Amino acid sequence: MASKLLVVISTGEREKALTGLLYTTNVIRNRWIDDVRVFFFGPFEKLLAEDPEIQEWTTELASHQQPMACKFISDNHGVSEQLSSLGVDVQYVGQPISDAIKDGYVPMVF
Repeated sequence: MASKLLVVISTGEREKALTGLLYTTNVIRNRWIDDVRVFFFGPFEKLLAEDPEIQEWTTELASHQQPMACKFISDNHGVSEQLSSLGVDVQYVGQPISDAIKDGYVPMVF
């Protein structure tokens, strides 16, 4: 049986966000888990738009797998285009997150 991980990075706290990005990038890069889905949600989206180091780690993550961000939240903060330019797929994510959980992905939230 394949291992499946759902990573949701939603924190607005910089250190927690960096921890989530570092872990997720390494999981994907080193193939520690077979199938990983990554979502950005909530306060993290604003942090991503403002913090150059967070942007660097996001670009690195996106070079291995394209993360998704919540369009509703990024539109409300006026950062949708900026997130897209960093390699993030900006969409409404409620349904994809729910589907992943129903499909057996283990959620890990930072």
